[in-house]
Parts: sequence; structure tokens; C-alpha cells
Amino acid sequence: MRTRVGIVGAGPAGLVLSLLLAERGIDSVVVETRDRAEIERTMRAGVLEQGTVELLTGLGVGARVHAEGARHEGIELRFGGRGHRIDFTGLTGRAVWLYPQHEVLKDLIAALVGAGADLRFGARDVALREVASDEPVISFTDADGTPVELRCEVVAGCDGSSGVSRRAVPDGRRTDYFRAYPFGWFGILAEAPRSSPELVYAHSERGFALISTRTPDVQRMYFQCAPDERPEDWGDDRIWSELGARVAGEDGFTLNEGRIVDRGVIPMRSYVCEPMRHGRLLLAGDAAHVVPPTGAKGLNLAVADVVVLARVLERFFATGDADALEDYGPTAARRVWRAQHFSWWMTSMLHRDPVGSPFDLRRQLGELELVAGSTAAATHLAESYTGWPVEP
Repeated sequence: MRTRVGIVGAGPAGLVLSLLLAERGIDSVVVETRDRAEIERTMRAGVLEQGTVELLTGLGVGARVHAEGARHEGIELRFGGRGHRIDFTGLTGRAVWLYPQHEVLKDLIAALVGAGADLRFGARDVALREVASDEPVISFTDADGTPVELRCEVVAGCDGSSGVSRRAVPDGRRTDYFRAYPFGWFGILAEAPRSSPELVYAHSERGFALISTRTPDVQRMYFQCAPDERPEDWGDDRIWSELGARVAGEDGFTLNEGRIVDRGVIPMRSYVCEPMRHGRLLLAGDAAHVVPPTGAKGLNLAVADVVVLARVLERFFATGDADALEDYGPTAARRVWRAQHFSWWMTSMLHRDPVGSPFDLRRQLGELELVAGSTAAATHLAESYTGWPVEP
């Protein structure tokens, strides 16, 4: 088989890239190890920047975001026992949407299938070869057991942090920037009504908590925990008690409790691979970088990557000049590092350091008071959270 762009991975980066390339008349094949049903039922939270929603709408896959997603025009920073609203729309004229990632993937897959795109779900033994040559190869066993050798002009590695694409960049040609945080997030899904109309980011002496929502009847909540915490050690009553203690305050804010239907621990880490290109292999999304979830940047950063990548590939195929590929990594990396800084800043401002001192706690409170009380500081948070323009 031959194609112009072989895309490894059917996550947000790979599926959006396939749509963007089709819009430009560039053929692609998407190779994915999971089957379609598994992708569409793997629940993950989703905060979509305004630019992401505008892009999806422009690609014809934004109808359900607008119909079923929840538009949020701000968040609440909660500290010192009181809530402080950051008004995104008043400060920047922009907003975000709560719309789960698996629902985004359903929309993207339906659009691609409807357009006759070549999506190879359930592939096995996926491997990359000759990525530094002019004709890189993706080899795999198709879902029906047929061995396939897919010859490409370019390979887009969009298969996440544990996929084959990142490992195809030799150690000597790759610099890994990595930080592991000394805490994780204990996350739950609960059958309960909303506790707040907008997301609540809470700082307390017991640690961080996030009060989010999935649907009007199902809520998503997190609290800071040890990275090796065992979810099975926490009963429902203990979880609700801990969450309640972290958001309690003089204003009487309380949580609407309900049956907890899912629980788990999310590790917190930051990672960037540079360069994001090796020969004809270009990395995007979690294959190239990972951010802690505090800044809600993961999916949005993947989409921003492939917007840049699609433009670079359009120039490459129009001119045949391989030097055009050089622009991708440096252009995408500027946004990546900005997102890394914002995600680190939100994380360090809101989470208790397990070995921190009273000075560290007071410094955090001073920073939170600055953000809540300064228009300039609040605007910085609002601009970063709702997303920056995607570079051409």
C-alpha cells in the first residue's frame, strides 16, 4: 500500500489531522491498535478551548459540542474558605466548553467514516521503519490478519506517550525533558447533580481539589493524593469527607453527593520530546509532550499541533521541498512550552507540596490573592486557559 501521509494513532491528534489533510486534498491512512468501540467508550474528561471548538465547527464536527456541551465563561478559584470567580468572557471575550474527549472522538470518527477515510482499527504489531528516508514504512497486521506494509511520504506519530512513534526517534537524536510531580489526582465519577455551575479549583491546607462536571446528572471530581494511592482503600464515605473538607469554608459551600461509579488515580507529569521531527517522522500530541491536567491543555495542545502540521505538509506537498518540514517542530514547540509553563504554574499554585514549609503555603495564598484581585493577573489566567491563537 501507498499513501502520502501515514498517521499512527486515532486519538484527537491523528483524527483531526486526517480531516485537515482531506480538506487540503491530501490522502492519508490512519493506523490504530484499538478497535472503534474501545476508543468510543474510553471516558476521559474534556475542556475544549474556544479555538478548538471553532476548528471542530469549521470541520463540520462541532454540532454536538454546541448542542450537548456546556459553555463555561469562567472558573472559580477557591481558597481561604471563599470562592473567587475568574470571568473569562469579561476579561477576554472568550470561553471554554465542557465536552468529554470520547465524545469528540465519536464525532471525528463518524465524520471520517462518512467521508470514506481509510481508518485501520484493531491493527497489531505496528512498527515504523526507514523513517529517516524519503519513503518511511508503517508495517502492521490488519484486523483481519492480513500483513500490511504501508509506504508513505511522511509519517505522523500521533499514538500517545506509550506508542511506537516516540521510540522510533533514536535516543541520540532526542532530548527528553521530564518532570514527575510528587502527587497524583484521585478522580471519581459520581451520580449526583452539579455542585457548581462552573469548575471549582480549590486550594486548602489538606491539598488541591477540582469540582467538575460530566453531565447534569454525572459529576467528575478530583483531589490531590499520593501518587501511589490505592483507589480500593477509599470507600465512598471517606472520599466525600475528604472532598468536602477541601472545599469547606465560611461561605457554606457544600457538595452534592451521590453514588460513586468510578474511581482511579491519575499520575501528574510534564514531558516534552525535542525535536518533534526525525526525518520524515513528525510527532504530535502526547507522542511529543504530556502536561499535568491542571491547565486543561492536553487535547487542545494536540489539536494545535496538527493545525500547524497540516499547514506544513500542505507546503511540503505543494513544493516538494523537504526543508518545509523543518518549520513544524520549532513552530509547534513555542505553544508547547507556553502550555507547559501554564500547566506547571496552575499546578504549583494550587497543590500542597508534600514536603513544603509554612512559607510555601503562605506564598501560594499570596499568589492566589494576586490572581483573584488583579485584573492583569486574572487576564493572564483567562487568556491562557481559554487558549492562544494558533500560529500560521
